Amino acid sequence: MSLRISGKNIEISEAYRAHVESRIGATLGKYFDGGFSGRVVLERDGAGYRVDCALHLDSGVDLNAEGRGHEIYPTFEQAAERLDKQLRRYKRRLKDHRHEARLNGAAAEAEMSHVVLAATPDADDEIPSDYAPMVIAEESKRLKTLSVSGAVMAMDLANTPVVVFRHAGHGGVNIVYRREDGNIGWIDPAPAGKGDSVDR
Repeated sequence: MSLRISGKNIEISEAYRAHVESRIGATLGKYFDGGFSGRVVLERDGAGYRVDCALHLDSGVDLNAEGRGHEIYPTFEQAAERLDKQLRRYKRRLKDHRHEARLNGAAAEAEMSHVVLAATPDADDEIPSDYAPMVIAEESKRLKTLSVSGAVMAMDLANTPVVVFRHAGHGGVNIVYRREDGNIGWIDPAPAGKGDSVDR
């Protein structure tokens, strides 16, 4: 266990540090018996406080949670409850996925490849010709090999809007993302065939 607890312009007491370590250890211990690393950052947020928790489990799962409040202990408890909820959901999905895989075998994954998502209606806003958004962050990551349902689970647990992954069934690069309507989108690019042209 490697947990870094820090404060931005706030002094962290030993009692608070012990409380955070104990609570996170207890929460993870309920659902997960492997190791983990992570950070908990407490900072001022206007008249109150904000706590950001980011954990990485040895199984490869990333968890992110945030809490906001007027006192530091309840603010952390809010974030810890969110972590607990994410882990409970993750454990339930793992059970369901294993049960489904035993019953259906590879058929469940084969059915996924035929899902077609409807396009969202686009606004007819005109984009200026000189529009060029700035790249504000660039990072290199190793792609994980996941099933589509595993990628959706990873996206939910990490609380991110998009996950790029290598599809466990065929090895191609895929993307799952949260759409504006709250549903999940899945992009599975077809390999270029002999008759396909590049400029479509």
